[in-house]
Amino acid sequence: MKVKVCGMKEPENMQALAKLPVDMMGLVFYEKSPRYVDEQDAGRINSLSLMIPKVGVFVDASPDVILNKAERFQLQLVQLHGQESPDFCRTLKSKKIRIIKAFQMTTIEDLKICSLYEGCCDYFLFDAKTSKYGGSGNKFNWDILSAYTGTTPFFLSGGIAPEDAESIDRLDLPQLFAVDLNSRFETTPGIKDMDSIRMFLSCMRKEL
Repeated sequence: MKVKVCGMKEPENMQALAKLPVDMMGLVFYEKSPRYVDEQDAGRINSLSLMIPKVGVFVDASPDVILNKAERFQLQLVQLHGQESPDFCRTLKSKKIRIIKAFQMTTIEDLKICSLYEGCCDYFLFDAKTSKYGGSGNKFNWDILSAYTGTTPFFLSGGIAPEDAESIDRLDLPQLFAVDLNSRFETTPGIKDMDSIRMFLSCMRKEL
């Protein structure tokens, strides 16, 4: 199972994360988020020459903004957390952009919308329902994901904490591709605690 750590903000913290067996790192480009990465940070982040793939997180941004950030910050994927339509995703896909589309989950009914996005996204991400578009620290009932019958692999997100590693490892969800770690691994918004991440990775049997 892959591990993505989202909401990274400071270059020094990113360098420390890159030394761990983490598969992806998320940068938030939503201005209302306390983890927002400013345009002026592009030079500092790119100068790190990080080998870990970078994911840009957007909320209802325009295609031009997303494409500009993808180029400026050398993003390998974009994560769409707003009300982006299937056609919007197809437009980005036509520009050779790899897409993670996020959906907020409360009940099994919330899974129905996923069928509209099959074929126009590389991955889905299932998060807890919140007005903050992620990073709330809230969980949803993971049991509802047993009703997911789509073919698109997905990320599990929403309030995952270091002590959840063993429970996640036992999940029997064929399309579960990755877990998305964020606020429960922070000392302050945007700054990750590497000891907590190491503990989680160790429980997930990742080589340290």
